[in-house]
Amino acid sequence: MSIGPQCLRLLAEARRIGASDLLIVAGAPPAVYVNARMRPLCDTPLGTDDARRLIDELLTEQQRDTLERNRDADFSVAHSDVGRCRVNVHFQRGSPAAAIRFVPDTVPGFDGLNLPPILEELAHLPRGLVLITGGTGSGKSTTMAAMLDRINQETALHIITLEDPIEYTFTNARSIIEQREIGTDSPGFAEALRHIVRQKPDVIMVGEMRDLETIRTALTAAETGHLVLASLHTVSAAQTVERIVDVFEPAQQAQIRTQLAGTLRAVACQTLFTTADGDAMVPAVEVMVTTQAIARAIRDGETHLIAGMIETGAAQGMRTLDREILRLVSEGAITRDAALAKANNPERLAGLLDRPQEAVVARGASGARPWE
Repeated sequence: MSIGPQCLRLLAEARRIGASDLLIVAGAPPAVYVNARMRPLCDTPLGTDDARRLIDELLTEQQRDTLERNRDADFSVAHSDVGRCRVNVHFQRGSPAAAIRFVPDTVPGFDGLNLPPILEELAHLPRGLVLITGGTGSGKSTTMAAMLDRINQETALHIITLEDPIEYTFTNARSIIEQREIGTDSPGFAEALRHIVRQKPDVIMVGEMRDLETIRTALTAAETGHLVLASLHTVSAAQTVERIVDVFEPAQQAQIRTQLAGTLRAVACQTLFTTADGDAMVPAVEVMVTTQAIARAIRDGETHLIAGMIETGAAQGMRTLDREILRLVSEGAITRDAALAKANNPERLAGLLDRPQEAVVARGASGARPWE
């Protein structure tokens, strides 16, 4: 689709200064996020009519109908001057508003993302459920795209993605990749998943496990011999397990715990930080690999034990979020204040930061600075 001239100029300016996101809200100037810090693009607030005109330049007739009916619309747009963007249009105080995310033109490789090496290994699992979790804007979609691209470059498989909307676009290499957009190619995640098993996929990527039916069907797909990559909005491995179980009725939860214990292979929980110099972003990633002990804790409803098992599971590639944050601080990648603001246990992390020997341990044997 084409983008109107006024909105295109705004998008081009945001892209020029390296913004990751653009906000259009009546009553405030257009604002951008650069390295997770918000700033206005100008001093003049948008009027309601201004915001409406800018947003209208993004919409097709079908999207206008969806917006009026649901009061929300998710879609993607692309233009040679600004690349590809993921768009959410919604209403606030009766006026339309938009949140626009710029999507890189190419799928990023692992080397530039500073992710734990074990994620590359997880991408080549033959079956099971791998969850990439974190808050909004934590890089979940980028991590899953990098994992799929690694599969695509190295292995001949059939990959199907379910996205709302499609973000990164893939070019077939050794694999065949089908990308299905919810709302355009299929009415919903659960409906698409029910039919996917008849399309002979080896790998299924679910952009977001939003509801009971999507979770149930994803678990079944993982149980029946597919590798399923999916995302959730959770901030720890233990919380991820509980979130999935809590979606179901109490009478079903014991069965779901058993099913999850048998299918879940790993959880990676991401948090993004602005680097200390303010020029880039760096992730801290908690990784849980489902060992026999963790599977037993999931099955028996003892998820409170998982954090301790991750702490002692370094040999299996596991790491806690707070230990990763500690490492980033000790290497000078992020500030102490930023670390404490996003730690799972700020008081414990503060104590560790005040112990010089912890910084030496956190750096690791190589002393490498992983964000460089």
